Amino acid sequence: MQPVERSNPEGVDYGWVMQVTFVMTILVGAPIVTALSLQATLPTWGARAEFAIRVGAIIWILTAIPVFLYAKRTNAGDGGSDPDEIETENGTESRADD
Repeated sequence: MQPVERSNPEGVDYGWVMQVTFVMTILVGAPIVTALSLQATLPTWGARAEFAIRVGAIIWILTAIPVFLYAKRTNAGDGGSDPDEIETENGTESRADD
């Protein structure tokens, strides 16, 4: 049996997509939200939170779609492993078609 922390996804590794989307949204989105908030009148904390959520949601989608398409096109997030290789319990690897 394989350990829980190890996976061999077929196709897109959605965990990798979500992690990269999260990091990229923070790195790219925070400065954008800050710059846009300078132009808006936000008198209360509720207005500030609503503004950040609305703008952040748009940035999240605009980040997630390209990350997903990149992962789908390049098999990103699979660690560079051959999907036909199977790791056995004793640590050796064999090919699935052997």
